[in-house]
Amino acid sequence: MTPGDGMTDDAMKDPGRRRFEARRSSTRMLSGLRAQSLREKAAALADAPYDLDLAPDVYGDGVVEVLEERVAGLLGTESAAFFPTGTMAQQVALRCWADRTGDRTVAMHPLAHPERHERMAYSQLSGLRSVWPTSAPRVALAAEIEDFAEPFGTLMLELPLRDAGFVLPSWAELEATVAAARERDAVVHFDGARLWETVPHFGRPLSEIAALADSVYVSFYKTLGGISGAALAGPESFVDQAKTWRHRYGGQLFEQWPAALSALAGLDRELPRLGEYVAHAKVVAQALAEALSELPGARVFPEPPHTHQFQLWLPFGADALNEAVVRYAERTGRMLFGLWHERGLPGISQCEITVHGPALEWSADDVRSSVGEFLELLRGC
Repeated sequence: MTPGDGMTDDAMKDPGRRRFEARRSSTRMLSGLRAQSLREKAAALADAPYDLDLAPDVYGDGVVEVLEERVAGLLGTESAAFFPTGTMAQQVALRCWADRTGDRTVAMHPLAHPERHERMAYSQLSGLRSVWPTSAPRVALAAEIEDFAEPFGTLMLELPLRDAGFVLPSWAELEATVAAARERDAVVHFDGARLWETVPHFGRPLSEIAALADSVYVSFYKTLGGISGAALAGPESFVDQAKTWRHRYGGQLFEQWPAALSALAGLDRELPRLGEYVAHAKVVAQALAEALSELPGARVFPEPPHTHQFQLWLPFGADALNEAVVRYAERTGRMLFGLWHERGLPGISQCEITVHGPALEWSADDVRSSVGEFLELLRGC
């Protein structure tokens, strides 16, 4: 088989289009969700749990306010504000706490999202500086907060810590870390872009988890399948201040109903199923580990996963793996993996596995047999 068999000429010229068509036409997905066209995404909004005969939102009223109230209720906070992006929500949160504490130093992890994926916006836009209580690939421990030599006004904890493997502390460790920050008179902000799926690991409801922090950011598209958008939740006075900065940052959009509708749909449809996803991620991870047990350099991490997402490492180049993933999907109708990247040493690649609804159809035997077929194809590429 040659690359692009069954694909259009345009798709063969454009690798991104070819991958999209492979994801869209696949009948089974092990990681992530089936790709949708613009038409499909637009049609899905018609099923959102909201009266579509009402007027669209205007500068944040209507359906956006309904979403904000829903989020505040789920997290047990006084208020919440919708933001068009999580990056904006996060920057505004850190800026507001710096203004309130009078301390522009934020303690975070070197793998945290603001350090790795926001082009240093916290320093470029707000004049903040970061310090790192730990560089270990996990959330900081209480002792590291207690013994850290530099002062800081805000402790930001990313839960789970994505770039370390979607890892989480234990509930006791998290409580102790937060308490250590309080002893230093620091406020605590949770980067909870993926907080929704931490409930099974912590064994606590969302409201109890969020109650540990002074403010919490959550995302609507990462886990819940929304189009875009995020929310920043916390005390009413803090959220009011955040809304002012949202406007100053250009986040007071005229209409945001598509994002708000898809977020409400995700809260209704995906949030109740996250426990299933997290449980099945352990099945998928174990099956992958078994299927790859005789391949030197292959690794599932963490094992077992802490949420419904985890890392998979294979001793092949990213280009070869990405080509094999698309070829396998074109040949079998089964899409196993997302994009692969080389994270350091050449020839060793990593991808993120996300166990969503489609993966629930996969038994451990299904995973093992398909991975075996995939490796045969990969070696022949």
